[in-house]
Amino acid sequence: MSQEPANNRSNPNDNNGFDPIRARAGRNIAMVIVAAGLLTILAPMIISMTGLPARYEFLFYLMSMAAFIWALVVAVKLWQKAKQDG
Repeated sequence: MSQEPANNRSNPNDNNGFDPIRARAGRNIAMVIVAAGLLTILAPMIISMTGLPARYEFLFYLMSMAAFIWALVVAVKLWQKAKQDG
């Protein structure tokens, strides 16, 4: 009775549907979402610590909203490509 390798791959060229480029894109999307969320949460504290006018807080909110929209668009494109590739 033979045991399979620890990574459960019988052929080193067979990646079982794992696409490292798609995985990297997904991680990038996740990091942008995290950064945008943190910017949204920390914007009032950053403004009060630096003494900037309140209008810069709105600029931070606009930047985080742009990042959320970018992440949504890229995630939908990634999903469509994955669906198309099968």
